[in-house]
Amino acid sequence: MTIMNRKSLQVSIYIANLNWITYFDRVFALRDAGELAENATAYVSLEPCNHFGRTPPCSEALIKAKVKKVVVGMVDPNPIVASRGVAKLRDAGIDVTVVEEELCKKLNEAWIHQMLTGKPFVTLRYSLTIDGGLSDDLGEESTEAGGYYSRLLQEHDAVVLSSKSLQKYPLPESREPNSNQPLYIIISKHPNPVINIPNHTQELGSNVIIVADKETGVGSEQGIETLILDKVNLTTILESLKGRGLCSLLLDLRGGFDDFEDILNGVEGNLVQKLVVEVLPVWSETKQDAAAIKSISQRAGLKNFEPKKEGKSVLLEGYL
Repeated sequence: MTIMNRKSLQVSIYIANLNWITYFDRVFALRDAGELAENATAYVSLEPCNHFGRTPPCSEALIKAKVKKVVVGMVDPNPIVASRGVAKLRDAGIDVTVVEEELCKKLNEAWIHQMLTGKPFVTLRYSLTIDGGLSDDLGEESTEAGGYYSRLLQEHDAVVLSSKSLQKYPLPESREPNSNQPLYIIISKHPNPVINIPNHTQELGSNVIIVADKETGVGSEQGIETLILDKVNLTTILESLKGRGLCSLLLDLRGGFDDFEDILNGVEGNLVQKLVVEVLPVWSETKQDAAAIKSISQRAGLKNFEPKKEGKSVLLEGYL
């Protein structure tokens, strides 16, 4: 067992998960560590790259920093990398250990999917009452820091919302410490009232895109971009956002289920990878028609289905 002093421990934390931050952040992390990085242990969830792309290889930065050991969560499935990063580190005399590969594959699932398919990893989320009705509500603890909904917003690059949900709720925000808020993609299908964003600010507006089939009442002077599409479905949305480098997308089924009717057809096209369902401990007051949701089971079976307790609710997660 190696006992690390406080400074050594901080160095390990600084340079962990190098593949989830930009190359410049990695350089700055190692630069901040300075001489403390020498003979330190680096923990990375994904194998450091060994090729020149938009940035120099991560493996070179680690070698230059003279780290003693690198603990790698998983080997990179990208054929350009494919164990070459590990090999280069070992050739440089650095001790490399690969651990918890299956767990790290789940941690990196969105990145892996995007890298192999060129498309964002899409998660569909909705809430049900105990008698099977669709609900707009979220569990009491789900939106707080550590709650599943707050984590989902942190984990996904963008969230797709119905414009009708904004009549009842503000734009959702992750409560996780130091989290970046997702890109908000608001679906507006005609006929719809003028879109009103309750917690809209100029800063937040730059992180909002409205996708509609007709002109909306929200102008560019509010700092909000509007995309007018002939058809508003998952295929056209993903295609129109292709150049934004989105790795993951959350479909949050609240407010206007009719806005999502065509989007849910994306399940048939294998455009949706994951399903997250919160079962609330309440009865439905007005049981909404869940035919669109029920049809999912006829289109694709769930794999690796896992139920777990989330506050007073039950959270169901599975893959399509």
